[in-house]
Amino acid sequence: MRSVAIVLFPDVQSLDVAGPLDVFAEANRYVAQGDGYRMTTIGATPYPIVASNGMPLGAQYSLADAPKTFDILLVPGGPLLPEGAEMPELTAWLREATPLAGRFGSICTGAFVLGHAGLLDGKQVTTHWSHAQQLADLFPEARVEPDRIYVRDGAMMTSAGVTAGIDMALALVAQDHGSAIALAVAKRLLVVAQRQGGQSQFSPYLSASADDDSPVATIQRYVMEHISEPFSVERLAQVVSMSPRTFARVFARDAKITPAEFVQRARIDAARHLLEGSEMVIKAVAYHCGFGSAARMRLIFTQRLGVTPTQYRDSFRKQG
Repeated sequence: MRSVAIVLFPDVQSLDVAGPLDVFAEANRYVAQGDGYRMTTIGATPYPIVASNGMPLGAQYSLADAPKTFDILLVPGGPLLPEGAEMPELTAWLREATPLAGRFGSICTGAFVLGHAGLLDGKQVTTHWSHAQQLADLFPEARVEPDRIYVRDGAMMTSAGVTAGIDMALALVAQDHGSAIALAVAKRLLVVAQRQGGQSQFSPYLSASADDDSPVATIQRYVMEHISEPFSVERLAQVVSMSPRTFARVFARDAKITPAEFVQRARIDAARHLLEGSEMVIKAVAYHCGFGSAARMRLIFTQRLGVTPTQYRDSFRKQG
């Protein structure tokens, strides 16, 4: 039996705990007796440990009496972790336990806990898209991949937000028992065995300007209102009565991206809304959003989101 441990702490995200554990529990149904997983929960504080949704959770061990050797050791996330203080006792325990684990990792914002323990330095990691920049800022030695569903770097695995812990657990099952077993578990749980694309499918592709009266905000509104049309730096500069050179410099400084990058993001965002909420054919979406052709939109979607427009619509369109 492979031993799996997951750490619990106040305000933990309960789905980060239950999702991976259910994957391992379901895998036990498809493997020979004795070849599956034995799950253990470890509490950083005494019972009851109250999750972020108010659910009281219990643990089999405390940090003081828990074993330190596991085949798989996971740290779930919690909504307070990105801005929260380090948990010194948990940090100390992880520093002792992770070198002894066959594999270890985090779900969602649990990466911040690993970071406080010094485990992210020099490693490729990910977390929920909305906290990726915070993670990179707080732990500059980590190589944060903001668009990945999960990342494996040596013995460590980190996953994106919440349900991505299920993806990561399925990947671990596939590594241990083969893709057929992982697929059977995914079918049992009514989830996709391997999601296509990255977190960009779920994150807002555009960020609004903080100042509604700024040249950047003016251009953002103008582009969205004329999204089907071609744009050049010269045309956009005229809108805000600047020279092309000054406009390009000011826009890049204030928006943190070039005008051309903004235009492409705006086209992607407009297309996503149409693919999610309308029956407009792919070719019409492409022309309406200024891509020029369905082939061009397909290329950009594949490069930026990791899925084709058709795949995006099939997965994320609104259901009636």
